[in-house]
Amino acid sequence: MNNPSRPLLRDRNFVWLMSGGAISVLGDQFTLIALPWLVLELTGDPVALGMSVALMGLPRAVLILFGGALVDRYAPKRVLMLTKHVNTALLAVLAILVYSGHAHLPAVLALALSLSLASAFGIPAGTSMLPHAVAPPYLQAANGMMMGLRQAAMLAGPLLAGLLFALAGDGSGGPRHMHGLALAFGVDCLSFAVSAWTLAQVEPRPFTPPAPQPVLRSVADGLAAVWRDTLLRTCFIYWGLCACVIGGVMQVALPLLASSRLHGASALGLLLGAHGAGALLGMAASSIGRRRAGNLGMTLLLIDGIVGLLLVPLGLITASWQGMLINVVIGVLGGFVQVAVFTWIQQRVPRELLGRTMSLFMFVFMGLAPLAAALSGWIAGRVALPALFGGAGACLAGAALLAWLFTPMRALRDAPATTV
Repeated sequence: MNNPSRPLLRDRNFVWLMSGGAISVLGDQFTLIALPWLVLELTGDPVALGMSVALMGLPRAVLILFGGALVDRYAPKRVLMLTKHVNTALLAVLAILVYSGHAHLPAVLALALSLSLASAFGIPAGTSMLPHAVAPPYLQAANGMMMGLRQAAMLAGPLLAGLLFALAGDGSGGPRHMHGLALAFGVDCLSFAVSAWTLAQVEPRPFTPPAPQPVLRSVADGLAAVWRDTLLRTCFIYWGLCACVIGGVMQVALPLLASSRLHGASALGLLLGAHGAGALLGMAASSIGRRRAGNLGMTLLLIDGIVGLLLVPLGLITASWQGMLINVVIGVLGGFVQVAVFTWIQQRVPRELLGRTMSLFMFVFMGLAPLAAALSGWIAGRVALPALFGGAGACLAGAALLAWLFTPMRALRDAPATTV
């Protein structure tokens, strides 16, 4: 049996695209840790932390549907290249402000908002690039390799960021000790510049775009198609609730946990790195074969219930290794679910609607998670960390139980792959 990865690794387009994507994801991890930590150091306020997370995600979520429609109209490479140049400039300004000691909350929040707006167009452009770069017979293998390398970069990034903060400072000693944060933004800035250069080397395959359609009409058609599909609609609503817990609460709770009980930003890097390592293992396990507890729906709901139970002791830990152990297990389960869910959507949705459906899927996660993060910041100022983690875990486990009892999700089955 031929190994499809061999011709892919000889494909100039794929190698350039994969290399640039991995570099960009690696750099992003530095900003994902440094930005909330910078806000905490500037304000010491959980509400401000929640606001910064919301500004990084909410505008992106609102505009990502329009970004996906525009990418369908214009070349993905053109849109993606523009966003990479914009992000390079924004991160350069942020790094200079932090290094010079002139970073203040209004300026930081304004730059966070600008980064969010740029990513609203960069994310759908990036997810649309691969079919334009490789031949259709190798698309599945290319997706698998890109997802694995992306997760490896997400694993290495927090660990490297934690090491950088440990060596260069994370701002805990005052403004004069923020050089580590400035370097983190500089690393991400450099990653965007390099990935823009690698993207310039990619020569897209010939493609005839569909007939032009008003952006609002295109977005509305995609929304209507998902809404008419009862099972797909139910799954999206349920996954949105999960996003509020995992994507929202954890973005606030983990930094607060590292700040109050552990060893600062370096501990946060270790916690996120452990989650990334687990997710990589979970993706590998999911790629080997279809392991199910009954069917796909029952498996997904069972895993969500287990993750909810695991969140409860996370609020009680007193050492980094304890949090790393729990996060590894959560990551394994999450990585397994991610591959299964993406594959199910790709197999169920017609190809001509897949781009808008995936944009809606990302909208659900990116829109609700920032709102949940802002609410979590407000709650965190009024309750203890164990209550925050325990409440989040109870909500996730309860949502899984209710979905099993009252929705068709428990009958969800793997769809057969469609023919090309």
